[in-house]
Amino acid sequence: MQIGEVKALVTGGGTGIGLATARMLKEKGAQVAISGRREDVLRKAAEEIGALAVPGDVGKEDDATRMVRAVIDEFGDYNVLVNNAGWGRFASLLDLELSDFQEVMATNVFGAMLMARESARYFISRNTGNIINISSTAGLRGFSGGTAYVATKCALGGMPQSWRSELRQYNLRVTQINPSEVLTEFASVSGRGQSPSQRKLRAIEIAHAVLSVLEMDNRGFVTDLTVFATNPD
Repeated sequence: MQIGEVKALVTGGGTGIGLATARMLKEKGAQVAISGRREDVLRKAAEEIGALAVPGDVGKEDDATRMVRAVIDEFGDYNVLVNNAGWGRFASLLDLELSDFQEVMATNVFGAMLMARESARYFISRNTGNIINISSTAGLRGFSGGTAYVATKCALGGMPQSWRSELRQYNLRVTQINPSEVLTEFASVSGRGQSPSQRKLRAIEIAHAVLSVLEMDNRGFVTDLTVFATNPD
């Protein structure tokens, strides 16, 4: 599709991959809204890139419905959801608290489903639309301390398979992007350490992946796209 035709909502758009994606889409001529729970961070980011700020929690059903409706009302149309909101809690199996697991699941899985559902309901009425999930290579292979995070990303990898089966008849494209380690604030916010390196992925590489997926003519679509750093330290 032509990026100038894009009217997008990027969840978790105040920082990291979400912000980089929203900025790139804006620079290419798209109309972009960003959502997030931290309203101060979100509004600052929106002002910086010229996007619409739509505060809310993707894991809350009323918020999900309201955010999608706000984008439609503001832009007059809506055709791209970038399901990027996500976070992690990391602990060994023996130390993992059920409440922590449930909180990560609420955003990474329930939130992604709610945003996709509300978006798809509108996309079907327009007989076109794009749902792009930003997942992780953690959904392809687990690691020590990753029970909660890996489980959510495995779930996020499974849901789009069902969505594609249901939605292709309405000309909806559903894509999953799996980045490997990306240098963002995710690690520090989640309490998981991250070693800096000029060779690791940046948020902009994932933004490029989103852009390339959207630019393909609507008769075709990418189902899954995994992005690794070429030669990380």
